[in-house]
Amino acid sequence: MTEFYVLKLLDRLQGIFRRVGVNYPVLRSILQVKLTMDSRRTPTVLAGQKDAKETAEGSPFRIQWIYLLLGLMLILFVVQDGNYMYSMSITFGILMFMISTTLISDFSSVMLDLRDKNILFSKPVDRRTLNMAKSLHIFIYLLTLTLTVTGPSLIVSLFKQGPAFFFIYAAAVILMDCLILVFTALVYLLILRIFDGEKLKDLINYVQIILSIGIAVGYQLIARLFNVADLTLSYEPAWWQYLIAPVWFASPFELLLGGNRSAGLVVMSVMVLVIPLLLLAVYIRLMPLFERSLQKLSEENAGGRDSGRLARRLSELVCGSREEKLFFRFTWSMMRNEREFKLKVYPTFGLSMVLPFIFIFNILWSGGGLESFRSSSGFLFIYFCALLMMTAVQMLRYSTSYKAAWIYKAIPLPGMSPVYSGMLKALILRLLLPLFIIESVIFLWLFGSRLFPHLLAVLPALLLYSVICFRLLPKSLPFSEEYSAARQKEFTGTAFVQMFILMGLGGLHYVISLIPYGIYIYAPVLVTVNWWFWRISFLRAER
Repeated sequence: MTEFYVLKLLDRLQGIFRRVGVNYPVLRSILQVKLTMDSRRTPTVLAGQKDAKETAEGSPFRIQWIYLLLGLMLILFVVQDGNYMYSMSITFGILMFMISTTLISDFSSVMLDLRDKNILFSKPVDRRTLNMAKSLHIFIYLLTLTLTVTGPSLIVSLFKQGPAFFFIYAAAVILMDCLILVFTALVYLLILRIFDGEKLKDLINYVQIILSIGIAVGYQLIARLFNVADLTLSYEPAWWQYLIAPVWFASPFELLLGGNRSAGLVVMSVMVLVIPLLLLAVYIRLMPLFERSLQKLSEENAGGRDSGRLARRLSELVCGSREEKLFFRFTWSMMRNEREFKLKVYPTFGLSMVLPFIFIFNILWSGGGLESFRSSSGFLFIYFCALLMMTAVQMLRYSTSYKAAWIYKAIPLPGMSPVYSGMLKALILRLLLPLFIIESVIFLWLFGSRLFPHLLAVLPALLLYSVICFRLLPKSLPFSEEYSAARQKEFTGTAFVQMFILMGLGGLHYVISLIPYGIYIYAPVLVTVNWWFWRISFLRAER
């Protein structure tokens, strides 16, 4: 078994573990097995690459060279002199996003693992030793990841900014790790106490939506912390900055090195120290409760299953043949229950939801008045909600249960047309249509009733775009391929074509809107084109 260097470092501290009642030889053996097993796990960042298994093999931290390259960008911010609030807010914003998303995507399975209990509790291993092994395992991973990402900027800051900056930066990074780890664990505990294990499993998927929206919105907020005037940056305090953690971690630099002694900076600097340590103390106290709550993960939740009544009614409304209705309901159910599909598609759903409003926000922030904007063609930003279809249509071919695709050959199908049409209709009604309705309500509030005929033209344009996306991608049966077979480079060229087509639809709508009453002619024409294009698309899919 591999002898890891970190274990040799722990050997020097074994006296401390013995004094707190931990069986160190057992602890060391458990950690060695855990670290060895990590080397056989393909990290999320490599998922789908041809040689992912070989790249990750041999060391649990073999993938760190990718994070090292990503961490080089932080050097651009730590070498800046002057406004520490600007440079370090962006630095810690990038750090917190990279580390938290990696922790959730790659190491939630470690935090929530029950297998070691089932195996080790039948052996002479006490709970304190096992819990310490799990905590050290996560800490080793998190610390190694953080040092890899921050290592280049830490070294550069020591020579460029001096020892004081270096030590503040290093201490802030450690406190940031503590905050991320403990906050994640406490959120998991809260979910487990209120809901069941199925909800927590879903949370790991849904958090990807929150993070994708958060990074898009957070980028805008951090950029708005500062006013750019005469090529100089000035920091403007505001109450909502107390809710943004990267600003907390930037405040000690401005307070101790920048000479700014404002009350807000003092409060946020105290928060950097107190909140992570307070949460750590709470986590240590609640660790036994957390371990007991994890047992919910082994419970099956039968009550949360979809009865299929809604899918059945919708299939009766929008589908023709019996086979099309069958595959509509099948796709609807798989999209609801396939966690890997939600992990791949739902972040794009979140971005498609906020992207139109980010463009609107930028226009309004740059000086455009709300009244003048309402009379403009800014409503065309609603077309960006169709970006969801670029990813969703592509991912419909993949599944973790792809081996069950033999059922397609066992069913006496008259052709593949009802399979594809039922699949695409289910996708539109489950994801695209709700997104369009939500954004339409907000856009109607922003632009008024004059927008209604334009929305009647946007909807068929989005339906037409959906079937175009289907036509551009290689034909494949729904949920019949393995996720690891996905190759991003195979779809890059198609994605560019899809983007240009979407922009073309938006541009055509703009030109039509310049013609008096043109939109009232354009909408019926789009409906007719839709009927014709859907019909020929699925007839050709038979071939």
